[in-house]
Amino acid sequence: MSLLRFPDGFVWGSATASYQIEGAAREDGRGPSVWDTFSHTPGKVAKGETGDVACDHYHRYRTDVGLMKQAGLGAYRFSLSWTRILPDGAGRINQAGIDFYNRLIDELAAQDIDRYITLFHWDYPQALHDRGGWASADGPRWFADYAEICFRAFGDRCKNWITLNEPWCYAFLGHGIGVHAPGIVSDADPFRVGHGLLLGHGEAVRRFRQLIPDGEIGLTTNHVFAEPASSSADDRRAAEQHNAWSAGWFLDPIYHGDYPSFMKARYELPEFTPETSSLVMAPTDFMGLNFYQAKPVRWNPKTRNDAEEVDDPKRAHTSMGWMVVPDTIRYTIVESQRVYHPKKILVTENGCAFEDRVVDGRVDDPERIAFLRGYIQACHQSIREGANLSGYFVWSLMDNFEWAEGYRPRFGITYVDFETQERILKSSAFMFRDVIERNGLPVEVVC
Repeated sequence: MSLLRFPDGFVWGSATASYQIEGAAREDGRGPSVWDTFSHTPGKVAKGETGDVACDHYHRYRTDVGLMKQAGLGAYRFSLSWTRILPDGAGRINQAGIDFYNRLIDELAAQDIDRYITLFHWDYPQALHDRGGWASADGPRWFADYAEICFRAFGDRCKNWITLNEPWCYAFLGHGIGVHAPGIVSDADPFRVGHGLLLGHGEAVRRFRQLIPDGEIGLTTNHVFAEPASSSADDRRAAEQHNAWSAGWFLDPIYHGDYPSFMKARYELPEFTPETSSLVMAPTDFMGLNFYQAKPVRWNPKTRNDAEEVDDPKRAHTSMGWMVVPDTIRYTIVESQRVYHPKKILVTENGCAFEDRVVDGRVDDPERIAFLRGYIQACHQSIREGANLSGYFVWSLMDNFEWAEGYRPRFGITYVDFETQERILKSSAFMFRDVIERNGLPVEVVC
C-alpha cells in the first residue's frame, strides 16, 4: 500500500444545512422560511414530507457533535437558520436563536472541531420574500444586516465563513423552474434574484472585513467544468456555453467583475455599474466548490445553452441517478484554479446517496466508500496538477431532509432512523476517519 498524502494543514470535515437537520421549526421564536411554506404546499415535496422535525438536531446537537468526534472530523460546516435569528428576516433579534448557536459553537470548540459557517443555505425568510426577496432593492442590505448580526455574535469563536451556498440553485431551481422553494416559474426572475445574491455577497464581505479582520470568507457554488463529448468544434462550443451557465454566471462577476459574454448575449441580465462591480469583486479568501455530478456535453440547439448532457449507462450511478465521475471533480478543480486564480479552493460538499440498510446494528456502505475513495484520490491529483486545494468536506454528516426529494435519499456518513432519531455511524465514517488520521488516502500500488 502507498499513501497519497495531502498537504500539511489540509482541512477535513463534514457538512450540513440548517433546514435539512435542525427541526424545531416552530420552537423558541423561529419564523417561517420559504422552505417551510414550500414543503407544506401539497405536491411540492415527495410524500408531503417537511423539515419540521428532520434530524431533531436542535435538541440533539450534543449527540451529533459527539458523532463528529467519533468520526475524527477536524472541521464542521453548518448553516445558520436566518429566521431562527431574525424571525421576520430583519428587525427584531430572537435571542433564543443566538443562544442555540452559541451552545452549538461552544460544544464544537470544546471538542476541538473547527467551525465553518454558511450564512445562507436556501431557507430564506418568508417575510422578506413577501417584500420582494433578493430581487428587491433592499435585498442585499437585508442580507448584510443579518450577516453583521452573526459576525458580531459568533465572530470571536468562528473565523471561517461562507456567504451563500449554491446561489445558482436558489436562483434557477427556486425562481426559474420552480422545483425548489419558493417555487416560482419565470424566465426573468432567476437573473434578478441572482444579481441580488451577488450584491448581498459583496455587502457581507465588506462588513466582514471590518468586523472579523483575522477571519476568512468566501462563496460556495455548485459549478462544474464539463468536457465536450467529442473534439468537434460544435461540442467544444457547447461545453464553453454550458460552463458559462454553470460556473460563469456567479463566478465571473466575483473574479472578473461582470457576467460572461455568452450569458449577456443569451439572457436579459441586470447590468453592473462600476460601483456594484467593485462591490461584488471584493477579494475573498477561498472558493467553495460543491460537487456531485457532471456529464460530457454535446451540441444540441434544442436544449438550454445548446448543450446536451451525455449519460454513460455503463458507469456507476448513485440512487439519485447521478453518474459517478471522480475525474470530473479533478478537472473542475484544476480549471477553477486556471480560470479564476482563487487564493485557495475548498471542496465544501462532495457525497452520494445510496440505499443504506441497518443489518445487525451496523450500516455497511461499500458503494459510498468506493465513491469517497475515488473522489478523494481525484482531489489529490488536482493538487499534483497545481490546484491550491486546501480542504474537503463530505456531504453529509448525517442522513437528512433532501429538499424536494424528502427523506428517501440517504447522503450521510451517519445513518438516521427518522422515527426513533437513532444515529449509527456507517462504515464510510470509519473509512473517512482513517483518511483524516493519516492526512492521506491509502491506495494499492500496481507494479
